[in-house]
Amino acid sequence: MALTAMLAGFVAGLFGIGGGLITVPFLYYIFNTLDINQQYLMHLSVGTSFAIIIPTSIASILTHHKFKAVDFNIVKSYGIFVVLGVVIGTIFAASLKTKSLVLFFSIIIFILGFYLLLLKEKEKNVIINIKLHLKIILGMIVGFISAPMGIGGAIMNVPILKFFGYPINKAIGSAAAIGFLIALFGAFGFLITGSYLKTNLPYSIGFLNIPAFLIFIPITTLMARVGARTVHRIDKNKISKLFGIFLLVIATKFLFEYFKI
Repeated sequence: MALTAMLAGFVAGLFGIGGGLITVPFLYYIFNTLDINQQYLMHLSVGTSFAIIIPTSIASILTHHKFKAVDFNIVKSYGIFVVLGVVIGTIFAASLKTKSLVLFFSIIIFILGFYLLLLKEKEKNVIINIKLHLKIILGMIVGFISAPMGIGGAIMNVPILKFFGYPINKAIGSAAAIGFLIALFGAFGFLITGSYLKTNLPYSIGFLNIPAFLIFIPITTLMARVGARTVHRIDKNKISKLFGIFLLVIATKFLFEYFKI
């Protein structure tokens, strides 16, 4: 578990993703070996992942901010609509079965992985102003999709910000900050819905497993800082390609899980 936390934290800082892409599959595997209601396996993994992302993303944001790689204007003006999407997505996720959530997770990640793999980093980036209606639409879509997946949304927000001219470093740093908002409201949502459904899961409050949260936090927050420093020393084109490959690996793993359920 400690090794997984180290990897999750490092990748969270490196790609601004919060670490949910690693923690959700790992927690799912761990919870699956325990005496936990199969109906709520994915929900517990997602809710716990969100809780872990909160302090991890804070550590990542602080480091990216030192490199002036966080655009707080876009975080505020776009983030509010992402939060609205998270609220709706959390309610939607509570009604889904584990198998549906796993397939949903896999398809979205495959699409975004291929997008980043084919994307070319421009020599000179010109940031395009994102119109209000696009912030509303894209923000709500990202939030809605992030909620059932237990992620900080950077797998979508990094490609979106890249599309609007953000250099990869600033796209990652800003996405990490937006991920904090997603995790905060996502964790609260899963805590409430899990409590409302009276799941009575062991050592958990709602869909938040306390032991897993306490084990992950010290390690992920430390490694997030290391990952965030590393990203500012790597060639930008390599970062985009590494991110794309990373997403395809995760998507493939979850697709295999889908057929095993």
